[in-house]
Amino acid sequence: MRSLNLYDEQDIRFEESAKPVIEQADDVIIKVKAVGICGSDISRYKKLGPYVEGMTFGHEFSGEVTAVGAGVKNVKPGDRVSGCPAFYCGECESCQKGEPSRCEKLHVIGARVPGSYAEFVKLPEENIVPIPDNVDYDTAALVEPSSVVAHGFYRTSIQPGAEVAIMGCGSIGLLAVQWAKIFGAKKVYAIDIDDTKLEVAKEVGADVLINSLEKPAHEQIEAHTNGKGVDLAVESAGSPITSAQVFALPKKGGEVVFMGIPYADINIERFYFERIVRNELNVLGSWNALSSPFPGKEWSSSVHYMSTGQINVKPMISHRLNLQEGPETFDNLINRKGSYVKVLFYPELG
Repeated sequence: MRSLNLYDEQDIRFEESAKPVIEQADDVIIKVKAVGICGSDISRYKKLGPYVEGMTFGHEFSGEVTAVGAGVKNVKPGDRVSGCPAFYCGECESCQKGEPSRCEKLHVIGARVPGSYAEFVKLPEENIVPIPDNVDYDTAALVEPSSVVAHGFYRTSIQPGAEVAIMGCGSIGLLAVQWAKIFGAKKVYAIDIDDTKLEVAKEVGADVLINSLEKPAHEQIEAHTNGKGVDLAVESAGSPITSAQVFALPKKGGEVVFMGIPYADINIERFYFERIVRNELNVLGSWNALSSPFPGKEWSSSVHYMSTGQINVKPMISHRLNLQEGPETFDNLINRKGSYVKVLFYPELG
């Protein structure tokens, strides 16, 4: 089958791989209809390299079930599905406490087992997320990143009527704009340095657009909030710079939740660090998208709000490509050739 396999830093190859087969009673094999590039995929391609050389990459996908193991009860061939790509051990302290996102051995497909940049992918039955007929495959391919964002919001204490700032309008930030509204935000501020992404943020529900190249983001936020700041600031850019700047956005006693991963050291100027202390901020980390019972309410909620239209991913999808274009696309992404928001591959094409 056609696949994209990661061999080393900046070495991803389009090639033939063995099609997955049923080995366990709970195995489910899915024909991949659409699969998205995650920000973490870009970081691993750019400078981290694979966990296993030559591993089929990718973990955000949707598709149609083609085969199931003898023990599978609730999934059948022909079902439209997405999938939770994460595996947990079930034995560590966090798993026993019902906190699978904190599992000591947490990993996802595309790391140590084959991922979804391929014509077919395999998962256990409990990882399968059914998709209703009114959620198309493009939308369903973003159930995983949507669930990541939902997990972060569930960690906060956001209340209806809150004002929320989203720092970074990539895929996670654009989903965060929409989840902020679902959680009851009355006003959402979208912050980025790319006007194209800010326009997409407006299309998916942002109330105020802030280009932080024009003036520091916190100064613009203060101008809109009578000098107070927002109730909740979401760091979704994954940048060492914004990971410091985000502390200047909340009001006294406000919250910051980190959803981005900078993959670099963070140097925090005194001005920003003192905001944590002097404003008594609550600072939260958010990792993965899991809760108990597995895979968690993040997944069912994502599907629900996609089905109602309250999560609209269509404006986010900037490129629809075949897998053969994968190596060139990853190179373009890390070298900033072209304007990308969300890229979807269609393994059936080409």
